[in-house]
Formats: sequence, structure tokens, C-alpha cells
Amino acid sequence: MSTRERQPLLQGTLDLLILRTLATGRAHGQGVARAIQSASRDSILVDHGSLYPALQRLEERGWIKAEWDASENNRRARFYELTAVGRKQLVRQTRQWWALTEAIALVLEPQP
Repeated sequence: MSTRERQPLLQGTLDLLILRTLATGRAHGQGVARAIQSASRDSILVDHGSLYPALQRLEERGWIKAEWDASENNRRARFYELTAVGRKQLVRQTRQWWALTEAIALVLEPQP
């Protein structure tokens, strides 16, 4: 385990991270959480109490779809996949994220 400090997620960020993770292919919930943790170099740990309500919310919005299948350890698991609408939402949210981080960077830059 890394000694890197865990970072809290900003409101709404989890949806973007899930969409981005599922852009690489379908995954079950635990796989999504592990992928986010790995991609963030162990800085982001998504707890199940946040993950599964977010997955349900994204499915209700039509951004992802889910189906039951066998996991790699032959257990029944729900696998999630990005929809066409979800791909468009990922592009939209990614653009918004970069615009926001650029604006925040401007505020944080040293002032003359």
C-alpha cells in the first residue's frame, strides 16, 4: 500500500470517474473501484457506500447499463457498461472538469 495521502472526492466527481473507467470496457462494481484506486496510484479509495448508489444513479440516467454475469472467480456479479449517451456525457463532463480546473489554477497562481 502506498504512503500517499488519500484524497476526498469533490461532489459529482465520482460519476465522472466511473464513466471514465467504464470507457475502457465493462466491469463489475468492485472492478470499477479497483480501477479508480489503481489509476489514482492509491490516492482515491471508493467505498461501497458511495460506489453502488452512484452506479444505480448512472444507470437510471441511461449513462450506463448493467447485466448479471459470472465474475473472474465464478461468482454472480453485476457488470456495468457505458452506453452511447454515457459516452457523450463523459465528453461533456470531462470538458467541464478541465475548464473548472483551469479556472481554479488561475485563482491559485501567485498574484503579482
